[in-house]
Amino acid sequence: MSPSPERLGTRRPATRWASARRLTPRLLAAGLVVGSALVAGAGSAAWADPAVPPDAVFTVEDLVFPVEDIVPETESMDGTESESKSGEEVTVALTSDVLFALDKAVLTPRARKRLEQVAAKIQAESTGGVVKVEGHTDDQGTDAYNNVLSLKRAQAVRQALQGKLSGVTFQAKGFGETRPKLPNIVQGRPIKENRAKNRRVEIIFTTKQ
Repeated sequence: MSPSPERLGTRRPATRWASARRLTPRLLAAGLVVGSALVAGAGSAAWADPAVPPDAVFTVEDLVFPVEDIVPETESMDGTESESKSGEEVTVALTSDVLFALDKAVLTPRARKRLEQVAAKIQAESTGGVVKVEGHTDDQGTDAYNNVLSLKRAQAVRQALQGKLSGVTFQAKGFGETRPKLPNIVQGRPIKENRAKNRRVEIIFTTKQ
């Protein structure tokens, strides 16, 4: 018995849909292969073109990042003494507030005890060359006054250290307010803590290898 036209009509669309589903993956795969070949061919053509040298197609520039010297610094708990090292050079900074009375250049008893510790450090670690003693002030007062005061304070520290160390050459200088450690004024406002750290005497010496 032959199948009815209605039954034939219900089967044919299903057959076409199944064929389409079987063909779709093949067409996609073929498209990917052709596309890859075109991309590869284009890339090869670009490299093969003598008018376009390879170094002009892909250029890698050197990236240079400036690296600033990092100077580690240790500070006492009360902030009155700090120590830093750059290469073979050690800088011990003592705030003037612990070394001297206000506007004075005479060492306090507390200062002499601190300088004994600094002298012992120089004796143990220094190469025995020149030890620099540098006085600094904050930005209060005139330049002339600060220059004189910073020099007198450096000389007072030098004299105290000379009495504790033999065979060491000292050099004392005063820089006034010209070399602040921190900004004296920030956004138009004086910073009390920064000014206190700028009022200082630095002892600089070279360490042994």
